[in-house]
Amino acid sequence: MVIRKDFRRKVVPGKLNFISFFSLTSVLIVINIVLFFLFWILIKIFPSFLKFVSISPSFILSGEKLWTIVTSMFMHAGFFHLFVNMFSLFFLGSLTERIIGRKRFFWFYLIAGIFGSLLFVLGAFGGQFIPRGDSLFGGLDDFAVGASGAIFGLLGVLAVLLPKKEIYLIVGPLIVIILQFFMGTFVPGVSGVFDIISSILIFLMIFSMFSSNTFFRKIAIPVKLSFWVAPVVAIVPLFVLGFFIKLPIGNSAHLGGLIVGLVYGFYLRSKYSQKVKLLSKMIK
Repeated sequence: MVIRKDFRRKVVPGKLNFISFFSLTSVLIVINIVLFFLFWILIKIFPSFLKFVSISPSFILSGEKLWTIVTSMFMHAGFFHLFVNMFSLFFLGSLTERIIGRKRFFWFYLIAGIFGSLLFVLGAFGGQFIPRGDSLFGGLDDFAVGASGAIFGLLGVLAVLLPKKEIYLIVGPLIVIILQFFMGTFVPGVSGVFDIISSILIFLMIFSMFSSNTFFRKIAIPVKLSFWVAPVVAIVPLFVLGFFIKLPIGNSAHLGGLIVGLVYGFYLRSKYSQKVKLLSKMIK
């Protein structure tokens, strides 16, 4: 459903619980943060624990550690990976949840994330048989973590339901992450210092978007575009770069989540065409 039923629902005394006072998006963010620190502590104590929470195509294809298809969605490679994903989840998730409702949002988020994990596995398997496949889709023995697949699912459904709504895509942090990878690969001697500088830059870039100062906001290199363009800009350049160098980014997982979002978006658009038209007029 496109127009959320919750807005018309009567509140029955005694039926509310603590969690119901918060949006599901907020709850998911809290869960991601808590599990990140819990898993991080366990990995520090037991380094091999990483294999039990992150997804690896070789394990999944051999029928091992199948639960990592889900647990990998709630673990991140580091604090800034977590921060950037939760920042994106806050904005995209809040809007999607208001549109499709709490319950549908929950199942959609999980399905998009799971499909992203599965496509990461399939991409790694198929990548063995095409040129530069390991670089494009990841290797069989690579490990992947993050909520990006689910987040790209949110981007996909919004691109279909609100194609003309304009948003800002923050390009700066992505450029810094790519430069950070280059420095670590080709100039390892200064990678430690550059990692610290990169972390500071990413922080400044993200928080600059909340500033009323237009000059300060330019630090993040914001690109204004319509929702329907955002998935293309967010995925295609990374696939092009991935053909030449192996980036530490799960392109196929992103694509998997996006596909689920697009399919679900078109389903809603077809089934609730009148409500989607009304939605487009309400949210501009």
